[in-house]
Amino acid sequence: MTICQLNFKSQILDLSTSVKIYLPDTVDVSEVPVLYLLHGWSDDCNAWFNQTNLARQAQKYPFVIVMPQVGLSYYTDMAAGGAYFTFLTQELPQKMKQWFQIEAVKEKMFVAGLSMGGYGAFKWALTYPDQFSAAASLSGALDVVNLWRRPERKKQLAAIFGDIRILSKSNNNLFNLLPQEMPVPIEGIYFLQMCGTEDFIYQDNQNFLQRAQNVLPFFEYQESPGNHDWDYWEKAIAVVLQRFAEIYTSL
Repeated sequence: MTICQLNFKSQILDLSTSVKIYLPDTVDVSEVPVLYLLHGWSDDCNAWFNQTNLARQAQKYPFVIVMPQVGLSYYTDMAAGGAYFTFLTQELPQKMKQWFQIEAVKEKMFVAGLSMGGYGAFKWALTYPDQFSAAASLSGALDVVNLWRRPERKKQLAAIFGDIRILSKSNNNLFNLLPQEMPVPIEGIYFLQMCGTEDFIYQDNQNFLQRAQNVLPFFEYQESPGNHDWDYWEKAIAVVLQRFAEIYTSL
């Protein structure tokens, strides 16, 4: 395996940023699947490697793993800040093609994340379902409107989303990205939602679950004892890697 960190100037963000990349031992990385793995609220592109045994777990599977750094942006084109959703969905895949000749092909594209990153993963997949084979949310902040109502989050979320009324009606609210009824246009993409039963956003995950399970054709929910912490996410990412590998080999 090879692990590298690339520091580069983003044209979309107009600032320097970083991305951590795990490359499997393979002759041609352009032929293997790609997992975009997104960090949480207070983390950066190093968090997954610093806090878990991801490097060891990843050796069992064929994935290139791409871990971008987006600050506290909620993977959103911010009201007062950078266009991080455009950076994530447009510029970063172009960079991967430029650097490693990795094409953004649906059959080889996967996305997952924890907390804020779980929100980002589902947002990307629901916005562009034709780009991914599967998406996973680990303790995802999937109900950002309800999260806004927590007093300690209002200042940060206002800088990101602007106004709660605008947020509630926009596509930054994941509920607005979910199909309204069956049959649905989102086909051929598998969604995995995971959350610990002691997590402080467990109820927010239940809110999303109640809608998603009725309108997403390929949807799985898993819960188990666990909190909003790395002990839970280290176990959860092992499940995600295994499930994504099974999906990839079945295509």
